[in-house]
Amino acid sequence: MKDNIVAEKSRHFAVRIVRLYQYLIETKKEYVLSKQILRAGTSIGANVAEALAAVSRKDFHAKMQIAFKECYETEYWLTLLFETGYVNRTQYQSLKRDRDELHKLLSSITKSTRE
Repeated sequence: MKDNIVAEKSRHFAVRIVRLYQYLIETKKEYVLSKQILRAGTSIGANVAEALAAVSRKDFHAKMQIAFKECYETEYWLTLLFETGYVNRTQYQSLKRDRDELHKLLSSITKSTRE
């Protein structure tokens, strides 16, 4: 997985999401939205990893499609955290940039592998 760009970026994003979760529960005492973004944001990389171990092209596409959808969900929770004041503009924009980059990569992959 080391030479795979989407795998690396999704893992790094997952690390950022875990750190965001830790910040939210320790500093902001927020436990509901933080759990949602933790689940969705780390699921992207988990599904990419599963896709890379796929047994068929169809299986690969299905896992990448799930990762793509989790990217959308992550954006929803991130925006909600920003709009409710749990993350500031700088934090939001930084995480959103990374999410958007992953979204573009996953969009390209799912379009090119669509059957």
